Amino acid sequence: MAKKDNALKAIDFFCSGGGMTYGMRQAGIDVIAGIDNDPEVKETYEKNNPGTKFILADVFQMKETELSEYTGIEKNDDNLILIGCSPCQYWSIINTKKEKAKKSKDLLKEFHRFVKYYNPGFVVVENVPGLERKAEESGLKEFVCDLENRGYIVHYEIFNLNEYGVPQTRKRFSLIANRVTKEKILPEKSKYKPVVRDFIGEHNGFPKVEAGHKDKTEFMHTVAGLSKENLEVLKRTPKNGGNSVKERKFWKGNGFKDSYSRMSWDKPAPTITTKFFSISNGRFGHPEEDRAISLREGATLQTFPKDYVFYTKSIQSTARMIGNAVPPEFARRIGIAIVNRHIQQQPNLLCIS
Repeated sequence: MAKKDNALKAIDFFCSGGGMTYGMRQAGIDVIAGIDNDPEVKETYEKNNPGTKFILADVFQMKETELSEYTGIEKNDDNLILIGCSPCQYWSIINTKKEKAKKSKDLLKEFHRFVKYYNPGFVVVENVPGLERKAEESGLKEFVCDLENRGYIVHYEIFNLNEYGVPQTRKRFSLIANRVTKEKILPEKSKYKPVVRDFIGEHNGFPKVEAGHKDKTEFMHTVAGLSKENLEVLKRTPKNGGNSVKERKFWKGNGFKDSYSRMSWDKPAPTITTKFFSISNGRFGHPEEDRAISLREGATLQTFPKDYVFYTKSIQSTARMIGNAVPPEFARRIGIAIVNRHIQQQPNLLCIS
């Protein structure tokens, strides 16, 4: 972890299992609290981010003044970062039940309340690209206009996370705003674009296992089971990037075009979704083994460290926490960009990388 040689502190709204928090802490930022309304993520968040307080709360019900009571933060603090990475199902291009996800569509507007009240030095938002495509409905247009009217320098774009050290084709909307300097803040790109081979496989400490393997250790190299029929489809799918289109006579239903297909060793993985444990939900087949990727492989492709422990009760809940997370490496790069811009305002301090 980078040395904490700055006074930056952050509150992570919609923190879930802590991907954004962990990355920001790696950048040397003191994340003093994370907020989420899901009690199941509490243990994972706290144990992997010791010293950071978990606040179980629904922002729809939370008053602005309560946040100060919980954390001691004050208004107009140049060293404060408010982070909002709200659940994104409503704005996702992936087919979801919109009615079920409807409540999440206004979370940016709720986060906006706290930004207006506390007027922090820095603001970070991370979400799916759909948030920008529906800027008026999602509240993004109003959010950006308000920030600019109050003197913030705002930069946002759709980032290809593979350019920022994440071995996926994942594209995300990210916004970084600050009122401390007159410069835009952007994360620095990686020197190379990582691929699947760089992160998983026996050479990276992932022993060969079969479909249905249960790993009872904290490593969680657990793999979902496969029906006899689906196992046959995967066995017939060519290794290292094969697509199962020719074998779809075994497959009932429609679904994703890359269902029952394999990842390629020398390409980025697809976006790790909340259903990455299932080969029927995308190109989540192991490059050469006849199974979907394991929970730990999914977490590793999300750039969680191998000792990051997920305290959950099922494959589904673990995968949901992993798939919904901000990849910690991308979060770290955002954090470093903020730290370095902050340091440039102070003499005798060195930037970090």
